[in-house]
Amino acid sequence: MKSEVKLLGAWPSPFAMRARVALNIKSVEYEFLEERLEAKSQLLLQSNPIFNKIPVLIHRDKPLSESLIIVQYVDEVWSSASPILPSDPYDRAIARFWGAYIDEKWYPTMRSIRGAEGQDEKKKLIEEVKEGLALLEDVFKNSSKGKPFYGGDQIGFLDIALGGFLGWLRVTEIANGVKLLDQGNTPELVKWAERFCAHGAVKDVMPETGKLIEFAKTLKR
Repeated sequence: MKSEVKLLGAWPSPFAMRARVALNIKSVEYEFLEERLEAKSQLLLQSNPIFNKIPVLIHRDKPLSESLIIVQYVDEVWSSASPILPSDPYDRAIARFWGAYIDEKWYPTMRSIRGAEGQDEKKKLIEEVKEGLALLEDVFKNSSKGKPFYGGDQIGFLDIALGGFLGWLRVTEIANGVKLLDQGNTPELVKWAERFCAHGAVKDVMPETGKLIEFAKTLKR
């Protein structure tokens, strides 16, 4: 039987992982189509002709791209199961704001560490990533209201937005001999990361750190 939900992605992709976690939270059955980053499929090029990038969700033959847009779509279409976005309009807007911060400022900074020219630039970038995590620690305290996740009792939008990068955060820590998440700077996020990675919707799609390290060696700076 042809699946009405397909996801084009790749196992190392933090963006594809976001979509997979959202689908898992909603208990949606889907077909995962693994893309080879060095040779993109015709289906991917046809489904996302603007950016030619993963992930792409195909639902009833209609394609949708950009990971956080996919997460919001999944939340709206399968609305009867655990909500991902907050119900309050202001809280929903705040979650989207910090999702944009993660994608547009925090993650690009962490990604830049790998190609930093010289120790001074690398040190500066590492400090900026730590400062960003300290901000996100404060956001966690405000959003979770003492509960396990940004979304409260259950994984929510910001959990998915930040959690998708935890594997690559670990790779960055190991490659540079630093701790980005640590008890001194971000004690709540340290505990949150453990809970997130152990969650039933996450644990089977979170890449193994060792495999990610090997994959990172194949990437250009």
